[in-house]
Amino acid sequence: MEIALKMSGIKKSFNGVPVLKGIDLEIGKGEIHALLGENGAGKSTLMNILGGIHQSDQGTIELFGDEVSIPNPHTSIQLGIGFIHQELNLVSDLTIYENLFLGKEWTNALGFLEKKKMIQETSKVLELLDVHLNPSMLISELDVSMKQIVEIARSLLQDSKIIIMDEPTTSLTDKEITKLFTVMSNLKESGYSIIFISHKLKEVLSICDRYTVLRDGELASSGDIKDVTEEVLAKYMIGKEVSGTEQYEIREIGDILLEAKNLSAQHSFHNIHFSLRKGEILGFTGLSGDGRTDLFETIFGYRTGYSGDIFVKGKKVKIKNPTDAVSKGIGFVPKNRKENGIVKDLSVLQNMTLSSLKKFTQSLLVNQKKEEQTYQVYQQQLNIKAVDIHSSIAYLSGGNQQKVILAKWLEADTDVIILDNPTQGVDIGARNDMYQLMLEYAKKGKSFIILTSDFSEIRRVCDRVFVMYQGEITAELKREEVSDETLMIYATGAKMKEVLT
Repeated sequence: MEIALKMSGIKKSFNGVPVLKGIDLEIGKGEIHALLGENGAGKSTLMNILGGIHQSDQGTIELFGDEVSIPNPHTSIQLGIGFIHQELNLVSDLTIYENLFLGKEWTNALGFLEKKKMIQETSKVLELLDVHLNPSMLISELDVSMKQIVEIARSLLQDSKIIIMDEPTTSLTDKEITKLFTVMSNLKESGYSIIFISHKLKEVLSICDRYTVLRDGELASSGDIKDVTEEVLAKYMIGKEVSGTEQYEIREIGDILLEAKNLSAQHSFHNIHFSLRKGEILGFTGLSGDGRTDLFETIFGYRTGYSGDIFVKGKKVKIKNPTDAVSKGIGFVPKNRKENGIVKDLSVLQNMTLSSLKKFTQSLLVNQKKEEQTYQVYQQQLNIKAVDIHSSIAYLSGGNQQKVILAKWLEADTDVIILDNPTQGVDIGARNDMYQLMLEYAKKGKSFIILTSDFSEIRRVCDRVFVMYQGEITAELKREEVSDETLMIYATGAKMKEVLT
């Protein structure tokens, strides 16, 4: 096997704290290689070194046998490394070809844009990926999987030979994932190398050739995918056996806390009826575009212009904005945490206490010691990994940011916490921690609503499940009625009787 990339003895520390402790990584030409590990294991730091965002303190990098230095992202691109981040970096109001050539447009001798040539070149790259898209389409017209593919096309246009894909399937449906994997397989057959970062171990086993697992900044294991199972990879990631069974516990359910009656919003959702009781965990599921996010963003006050009624503790309310929702005891962990969940300019500690600042304020001064003591409680419960809690939360891995947001709402003493895609970018060990914490707080009377397309997540913790399709609830299921087959039937708009006959 020809080696495309060899990273040897890579070490990196931040503020004196070692994050990478001598990592070796080899990627073959024409290989899809899984890079695995818990949140905070060092995956992002290692890839940021390869992408020129960080520089290693020690170690070497070789590309196709030649030792290289990567002082900045521009050099990384020039050396043939493409980095497709979890949060896609596309301009929605521009066309596909305009995004591919953004910042490096082709012009003629008079300085005019050569649109025709750029469109032709974009078509060639898309044909290489076996994707049939009009280069003049706006990015806003594409679904998420096609946006991922446009990112890949841009990497190919930059002559990338090694493509890093960070959690590329997080927001994709099964059909979209299948299309993306077909594109990845085509790239592999053409000799491109792909580094696939994912917490979805089933996908890793289906698409990857080899794997490398990092744990606490060290190399935990590496080898051929054919020699491992999901359980083995999970054990390498967290250092112990991981239970894949449900964590659900029967507990007492109280009175109705939140209720919606005939709730509708044009082009989003229609005739929604549901209730949530004290200490209950509800699941809302379906396929991409089913309307569940719009529904609960409306209930939390992100969106306005709805008809119907919302009741909190039996009282009819009109929620005008998120501040209003919080005052009524409703918290929300959004799907897009980087845009709506965190405040990048604030520290880890400040993000955690942001919604409960009154608890820590005396005479207009914030009691930082009390903040730190509270953080330690959640740090232990959720296993939050942060080198410096007084530095920007932007420096944390995505999964650890998610834990901080959850801790924020738990500390805010809201009666209801809505979690939209709560385990996005969260490793298997951290998922178990989050599920266990939800169940423990549910025993104490806190209520949760989980919005997810992950059916296994539904089975792990939910008491009841509402399935949505094209903005409507197609089924309300008791826990004992839930199965992957049943959920999929209702999520696709079919009816159980039609399927059985």
